[in-house]
Amino acid sequence: MSYVGPEFDPSQPPRRRIGRPLTVAAAALVPTCLAGWLVYQATSGPDGNEPARSLPASASASAGQNASPGSAATPSPSGSKSSDQGKEKDKGDKDGKGGDADDNDSATKPPAGVPAASGPLKGKVVVIDPGHNPGNFRHASEINRRVDIGTNRKECDTTGTSTNHGYTEAKFTLDVSRRLRTLLQKQGATVEFTQDDDRPWGPCVDERARIGNKAHADAVVSIHADGSGAGNRGFHVIMPGKVRSGSADTSAIVGPSKELGERIAGTFVRETGSAPSNYIGGGTGLDTREDLGGLNLSTVPKVFIECGNMRDAKDEALLTSDTWRQKAAQGISEGITGFLRK
Repeated sequence: MSYVGPEFDPSQPPRRRIGRPLTVAAAALVPTCLAGWLVYQATSGPDGNEPARSLPASASASAGQNASPGSAATPSPSGSKSSDQGKEKDKGDKDGKGGDADDNDSATKPPAGVPAASGPLKGKVVVIDPGHNPGNFRHASEINRRVDIGTNRKECDTTGTSTNHGYTEAKFTLDVSRRLRTLLQKQGATVEFTQDDDRPWGPCVDERARIGNKAHADAVVSIHADGSGAGNRGFHVIMPGKVRSGSADTSAIVGPSKELGERIAGTFVRETGSAPSNYIGGGTGLDTREDLGGLNLSTVPKVFIECGNMRDAKDEALLTSDTWRQKAAQGISEGITGFLRK
């Protein structure tokens, strides 16, 4: 079952019938023309030849840099999730009700577009990694296959979590990622996705890392939302720890990734008003991990951001809000911009 968000197909107006024959030819011409117009109306629009129109979502134009919210990252004592992203698996039987669809919503799947001809990020490449894939639910055997993450082997991917009312993490990550893409392209950046709901499942965590490496990205950000217990609130940014094992060597990216994470945490607080996590990172909103393949296998600066906890009712109210998701995208965008313009 695909999670495409709230949509409806407007009913078509009924065709009118001409009830009685008319004796005057001139009078008969009027209802005939009217009937023809009604047929055109009934067969055009969303289901006819004329495409339906939608309004683009508004975006905040503010930009700038913010000081780091903290300098020390506190490793998580125990992950609240499983697999590389460590998510709870959602049941996959509910449709997300995260607000009206718009040009950035995952139901509409806008094209990647063309980067701006000029702007402060011209020449910069940013890879956005929307966590999970809406199709993962239908491909259990594929995503459960284990892949090498350098330090050990883990599942290729997971389904991700969801709110208690069925709004899936996969839908959330695509929505925020598309909003983020729009903002970065307006700054002149070239933006690539690891997936845009354009493949049946995945990619696996090792492939996600390779996509950023192959693009020679100046920054990679993986978008997620957590699946922790009720009462656990707030966001946190996950940065790579020092790993040198097998095919994994993060020694060159630990420093720049930390700076990227700190900048994003600072601007995310400012734009969304959300507090740093009260259960991971010791109040800094920063966490360092050595068990995520998407970070271990990266050769370019990369971080994850858990934008909130989908299983907490108060965080759920934020994550399912179109307005808040735009603020989240703005906060992440400003953090990336600050990092790339340093």
